[in-house]
Amino acid sequence: MKVLVTGTAGFIGFHLCKILVENGINVIGLDIINDYYDINLKYDRLRELGINDFESSNKLIISEKYNNFSFIKSDIADYKPLEQVFKNNNLDYVVNLAAQAGVRYSLINPFAYTKSNIDGFLNILELCKTYKIKHLIYASSSSVYGLNKKMPLSTKDSCEHPISLYAATKKSNEMLAHSYSYLFDLPTTGLRFFTVYGPWGRPDMALFLFAKAIMNNKPIDVYNHGDMIRDFTYVDDIVKSIFLLLKKDPPKGNREWDNLNPDPSSSSSPYKIYNIGNSFPVLLNDYILQIEKSLNKKAKRNNMPIQPGDVTKTHSDVKELYDYINFKPETTIAKGINAFVLWYKKYYKSE
Repeated sequence: MKVLVTGTAGFIGFHLCKILVENGINVIGLDIINDYYDINLKYDRLRELGINDFESSNKLIISEKYNNFSFIKSDIADYKPLEQVFKNNNLDYVVNLAAQAGVRYSLINPFAYTKSNIDGFLNILELCKTYKIKHLIYASSSSVYGLNKKMPLSTKDSCEHPISLYAATKKSNEMLAHSYSYLFDLPTTGLRFFTVYGPWGRPDMALFLFAKAIMNNKPIDVYNHGDMIRDFTYVDDIVKSIFLLLKKDPPKGNREWDNLNPDPSSSSSPYKIYNIGNSFPVLLNDYILQIEKSLNKKAKRNNMPIQPGDVTKTHSDVKELYDYINFKPETTIAKGINAFVLWYKKYYKSE
């Protein structure tokens, strides 16, 4: 098995590459290494994977730590160099985690989202079709549920009303994937991640921002006065789910689309969507209390109104995923936050 993982220098991509190579799978990582957040954190993730050359573009760099891992600095939105990756490496599977992330940033820089999340993803689909990839797994997001009020959120629910450009691009990914699955028998699986957190996390996410501010005696911005509920999902549970999906048979289809059953979760194309969440939603105020407990320090709060594009509650229905891979995320926020705090203090040499 040879797997291409895009977004390797990112939070989830890094953790996924690590679990794959440590289980003997041949992995090629790819990332543009943009400066959306601290680029040194991305470099350090790659160093953990044995990569120390961050300047060479479109060149295969062999890991100094793992003989089954290599890395290419490239942009999925740049078709020709991406095609060379597919052409030269005899790939079996692709896990596309490369994307412009963040709901709030999409309000100020929308074009970054269309370039990476739409143009880049279309390049991935076209090359997976051309080079007959056995299974494309790609990151979607719980944000596609938008204004849905019914809980828990199910893949059978309508997702026609996203309330951020980021969410709209992720819903577009699912629609594009379905068209390629239907037209070209390309097996695709989209994963709707629910608020992923853990060591090596993104500095723009709540846990990172809160821990940093509390440790530095600065106030934290608490949106909607903390009256929001999130299905926080520990990163190890996310990557284990992807690992197990890679080991399973890809979706199968018979090219006979049933117009009487337009539910995409039951499409006769080789196409699937799964939620990946803890399925145990937590009030943001309780999440903050656990951070305070892990740090043994009280937060100074700056209560704020809800941000545009935010939703008040997420809660995942993961039964379908559990039935397929016999695993569901169950890491508690106490365990997950403690692990993050230990990593943070070590990485930033904090007391």
